[in-house]
Amino acid sequence: MSQTPDSAVHACIERHRAAFLDDLAAWLRIPSVSAQPEHAPDVRRSADWLARKLTATGFPVAEVWPTPGAPAVYAEWPSGDPEAPTVLVYGHHDVQPAAREDGWNTDPFEPVVRGNRLHARGAADDKGQVFFHTLGVRAHLAATGRTAPAVNLKLLIEGEEESGSPNFRALVEEHADRLAADAVIVSDTGMWSEDTPTVCTGMRGLAECEIRLYGPDQDIHSGSFGGAVPNPATAAARLVAALHDEHGRVAVPGFYDGVVELTEQERGLFAELPFDEAEWLRTAKSHAAHGEAGYSTLERIWARPTAEVNGIGGGYQGAGSKTIIPSSAVVKLSFRLVAGQDLGTVEKAVQDWAERQAPAGIRLEIDFSPGTRPCLTPLDHPALQSVARAMGRAFGKPVRFTREGGSGPAADLQEVLGAPVLFLGISVPSDGWHAPNEKVELDLLFKGVETSAHLWSDLAENWRPAPC
Repeated sequence: MSQTPDSAVHACIERHRAAFLDDLAAWLRIPSVSAQPEHAPDVRRSADWLARKLTATGFPVAEVWPTPGAPAVYAEWPSGDPEAPTVLVYGHHDVQPAAREDGWNTDPFEPVVRGNRLHARGAADDKGQVFFHTLGVRAHLAATGRTAPAVNLKLLIEGEEESGSPNFRALVEEHADRLAADAVIVSDTGMWSEDTPTVCTGMRGLAECEIRLYGPDQDIHSGSFGGAVPNPATAAARLVAALHDEHGRVAVPGFYDGVVELTEQERGLFAELPFDEAEWLRTAKSHAAHGEAGYSTLERIWARPTAEVNGIGGGYQGAGSKTIIPSSAVVKLSFRLVAGQDLGTVEKAVQDWAERQAPAGIRLEIDFSPGTRPCLTPLDHPALQSVARAMGRAFGKPVRFTREGGSGPAADLQEVLGAPVLFLGISVPSDGWHAPNEKVELDLLFKGVETSAHLWSDLAENWRPAPC
């Protein structure tokens, strides 16, 4: 009796399961911590290890790409079908710092299986979610009888994501021709829960700034001069107070220009998720929900732009009192951006607004950190529907849709390559990204393998991108 595609996928996974986990454990033992200079050789070793493993998997091209910082890994496997779509998988091989004294039960770089969980730094973020594609493509070939994937498959696995991806955009721009793709799959994300498989459709962008306010040329006596010269600490407080209106909306003129509003379909899909606000507040170590009026908590953190005060300071901070007018004050702000907002336009609007807040006699300086653009793929995009179908086939249940409130380098891929960004991840909130005892659920890890195995055929069968 011949195998069905699904049974062939399962058989391939079972046949290679032990070797797959042994290989993943070997990769996890490499402490590729990009933030710590002493681990730079380990990050390079991690890249070399992955390139060799991709070659062993069958990729005819697997290269280590240097950057001014840590190296990335690039691989490609042409389909052989001139009409096949080209798909680029993104992930990262660097990890967060970790040490036993941080609260780990075991050595963070010595993988341990307890029950049905694999514990190690990088198990979920992001080595496990990168590595499931290696077995996924093998299972795809086994199920289809092909000798090459049904899509032109490319991988770009960077080595500096946990350090803010400082060289990533330049790398993508330098190699844009080789990275050209019809769609980008980001496997550095998660699902709602073990029982609720979800596909993320977008991430917010980020703008950050530091505002410095200067008044007197030095701290001066508040009795001799108070009430007669402007106080930069007071100006900082007034600036912060002016950031939002009484409805929780950002009060910077032009801030909402171009914002892509939520559709009623999206609002309905968000509302279907089993969201427990009381439990969410406990996780947030907070005591009440708050934000822009007219939107739910999930809508606020996933699909609405925000402004936050990250820090404010100025004047005397020691014990007791010191009756001065301080010479300076500082405010640190961050803005999460959504689809339709332009990073440069937002930064200019914030700068103009901040300068208008400064009274006569207060000099204001503002500096922006490198920003991140938002990305969003429409729900009806055929490639997104392929991801949802492949995941639903692996999990055997309907797939729901979410967004991510945070930010990442995915928007650079979308902007430079001009391709939609799709998110395929199997991690769950309890996996403890960046925390002690990080883990990945093995059942979910192999569901990721199955999803990857089904995805390439679904994309090839149901999506033919329009020619340029």
